Amino acid sequence: MTHFLDFYTHINDFKEDYKGLRSTLTLEISTNSQLSQIAVLGLLSLERSHMSKTNAPLTHKEIMVVLSGLMTGMLLAALDQTIVSTALKRIVEDFNGLNHYTWVVTAYILTSTASTPLYGKVSDLYGRRPVYQFAIITFLIGSLLAGASQNMSQLIATRALQGLGAGGLMALTFVIIGDIVAPRDRGKYQGYFGAVWGLSSVAGPLLGGFFSDHTSILGVTGWRWIFYINLPFGILAMVITGIVLHIPKVKREHKIDYFGALLLVVAVVSILLGLSVYGPEKGWTSSFTIIVLVIGVLFTILFLVWERTAVEPIIPLTLFKNHTFSLTSILGFIIGAGMFGAIVMLPLYLQVVKANSATQAGLKLIPLMLGIVSMTITSGRVISKTGKYKKFPIIGTLLMSLGLLLMTRLGIETPYWQLSIYAIIVGMGLGLSMQTIVIALQNDIDFKDLGVATSGNTFFRSLGGAFGTAIFGTILTDQVTKNMKSGFTEFAKANPAVASQIDPAAIGSLTSNTAGIAQLPEAVKTVVLTAFTDAFHVVFIAAAPVTLLGFFFALFLREKPLQSGAEHASARQEAAGESIG
Repeated sequence: MTHFLDFYTHINDFKEDYKGLRSTLTLEISTNSQLSQIAVLGLLSLERSHMSKTNAPLTHKEIMVVLSGLMTGMLLAALDQTIVSTALKRIVEDFNGLNHYTWVVTAYILTSTASTPLYGKVSDLYGRRPVYQFAIITFLIGSLLAGASQNMSQLIATRALQGLGAGGLMALTFVIIGDIVAPRDRGKYQGYFGAVWGLSSVAGPLLGGFFSDHTSILGVTGWRWIFYINLPFGILAMVITGIVLHIPKVKREHKIDYFGALLLVVAVVSILLGLSVYGPEKGWTSSFTIIVLVIGVLFTILFLVWERTAVEPIIPLTLFKNHTFSLTSILGFIIGAGMFGAIVMLPLYLQVVKANSATQAGLKLIPLMLGIVSMTITSGRVISKTGKYKKFPIIGTLLMSLGLLLMTRLGIETPYWQLSIYAIIVGMGLGLSMQTIVIALQNDIDFKDLGVATSGNTFFRSLGGAFGTAIFGTILTDQVTKNMKSGFTEFAKANPAVASQIDPAAIGSLTSNTAGIAQLPEAVKTVVLTAFTDAFHVVFIAAAPVTLLGFFFALFLREKPLQSGAEHASARQEAAGESIG
């Protein structure tokens, strides 16, 4: 750490000396024309030397140090998408806020998704490090305040603040990797980020269950630690990135498109509210749901019209003329829907049908993580060795579709080893697809648009996840209600004496609160669990064609030679050089 601090000090000293020398030379040029030629040549030589050193490719050791900070930040954002769900039961009991519990999750998703493209654009203008550190600080403040919340309103507001920081952590991680690692070498490092995603999918439910199961830890209410645990890791990420993350900034005149940003946020928030909250709660045909969705569509149209003439658009529409950007955005949306939509059904299946605790369900998702990590590492190494990447999203989307179709075989008595195989297949598909499309995008985009293009891809993946979660969740609820009704009608005909002793209201409440299933008579419990398993089957059947659609889009992906380290450094230096003079 001391060596890094010394290095950081020397760099700052050099910057000050360099600025002073340039000012002195400029003054001499203005007062002595005979010195002008020598001064200009000397200044340009020093400037090019400085740029060459600054833009030189990082060594593997330097990249790993930067990665440690980036992975810590990304883990925080990914973990908070899963850790809260298992602790919600205890939280709403403490705050007596069952009627608002969905907002604890929704507020985070709304702000993180809506802010993602904004971070990419702002970092293109102001530099990666200050914007990334702003995201870390915002996330940490949100975490601290969320842990100290005294009611549901405070918790929802602070979760929204957390999401605002998480949007930057998710988006800028991939942008910064695009800055410091050439596309040809990027596959070597993508396994680390696959591991982060896999770890968060398992560790989230585990930690959430552990903290919420304890009334108090070190004198603090157990569930509050799901937020406080972020603080030491966030500070560590802040320190590491502050010391080693020195990416040259392209200085140019800029103007933030505030009005465009406002239109985008209103459009995204309205659509997500309609799909994830009001539609499931108030009904898809209710006037309130329809109004919110219509507002979202109208503001989307206004955003697109405004962006056509904006000086510094948040999402430049010219990017969609790039074949790879358009295609990877669609693939990102589809992969997000498959990953965050259907896959969240696995822990629900384990807890409802198999009666596993939240901690047990988290442990049983390890095969999913193994599939993601193993294929992310494998595909990354092959990409770095061969320079070929197109086949991986093609194979990956096929595997995801196959795994989802196999999950329609899950039943009440299905052994765990079968579920493990299905989960591994889906995880392998995600591992082959998720990071590969980012490599393809960053390899085919102008360096000056790297930030906005990469964050745009992350935005579409998050949007797909939100859509998938809402739509598949609605399908599950509707199917469970329908299956319960038909199942108990048949059960009552065959067992009228038993059926007469069952309270219909208690059965109806099981669609929103499954805690009462364990107390049901065995015959009745079988009817309920069958209703749930059949509903899960419908969800997986609906999800499989979505991911299969990704297979057909992946076929049209154009494979371009991946940039080498020298080509990547040259492109970065050229982008930085455009600002000089």
